[in-house]
Amino acid sequence: MSNKNTQALSDAGVSIWLDDLSRDRITSGSLQTLMKENNVVGVTTNPTIFAAALKECDAYVTQVKHLVARDADVQDAVFAITTEDVSEACDLFAEIALGTDGVDGRVSIEVDPRLARDAAGTLYEAKHLSEVINRPNVFIKIPATVEGLEAITATLAAGISVNVTLIFSLERYRAVINAFMTGLEQAKENGHNLSEIHSVASFFVSRVDTEIDQRLDAIGTDEALALKGQAGIANARLAYQIYEEQFDTERWQVLAAAGARPQRPLWASTGVKDPSYPDTLYVTSLVAPGVVNTMPQKTLEAVADHGEITGDTISGTYDEANKLLDAVAAQGIAYSDVVEKLEEEGLDKFVVSWNQLLGTVQSALDNAGKA
Repeated sequence: MSNKNTQALSDAGVSIWLDDLSRDRITSGSLQTLMKENNVVGVTTNPTIFAAALKECDAYVTQVKHLVARDADVQDAVFAITTEDVSEACDLFAEIALGTDGVDGRVSIEVDPRLARDAAGTLYEAKHLSEVINRPNVFIKIPATVEGLEAITATLAAGISVNVTLIFSLERYRAVINAFMTGLEQAKENGHNLSEIHSVASFFVSRVDTEIDQRLDAIGTDEALALKGQAGIANARLAYQIYEEQFDTERWQVLAAAGARPQRPLWASTGVKDPSYPDTLYVTSLVAPGVVNTMPQKTLEAVADHGEITGDTISGTYDEANKLLDAVAAQGIAYSDVVEKLEEEGLDKFVVSWNQLLGTVQSALDNAGKA
């Protein structure tokens, strides 16, 4: 039986995805329990999650030994381990994917983040991941850098579904939607069935508050401090306004008539970084039809335990959200500087996480080779 809070969230039009995956989570039945009891209908992954999984459980020992036996290098090993986990998770969610016509039941896997400024390299790896996993419900995650926009369009044009990640700014989000629609237009020209190509746009929330709160603290006035913990939600709500506007245009109607599905907003970075804020803040404040909220398990458990779901908390808030961001700007905090810094830091964190994953896998290979 589903938890009443997560069921209410689903009933309000929010797809609940888990921001975590490990082989142990699949084989132990933990993920299946969350699907049954907490309305989880998808999964997102990243290198940090995979590295933690490898350190914390023994489920990979046999595969690592096989990789050592065939003299796989660390890059091949990472690819083999992560694609196997994602493939198994895709199979687990296949029934949900089928029942929702591919809208949910999705599992995301990220391209090597070191390719974030390399459009051609990103496209090549996106195709490789898609071919190897070979599941209709896989999402290939591509960062929304300027170069990434080109890769996003090309990947979609090849008929591959994409999770666009690392979006912070409203301007970049508009560019992401344009890249999505351009990709579908090209996919149509290439003869692909548009109804089979899906996408989400992962808009990061809590990191915006972390950066802006730090700057508000530095200002230190009562007026500045009163604005803390609100910018991330305001930014995301204005992103939803853009979503509503852009998917009600003549350009979109032409694609929709050809079978295209809209690119849904996905709220990412929804775990609260400041412990003084409610632990369900970035869930209950961002409820609206047609969105995804991907949560770490701690946040999901908080929602299930005490999340107050009161229906749509986004529509009709746009004037208030604009005033909030204007008030932040009036404190001398430049929005453009904040989002640029967050993108650069986000990319750096992705690369650090990837290198940590490589190190973890290399250690596993070395230890297995000595055994």
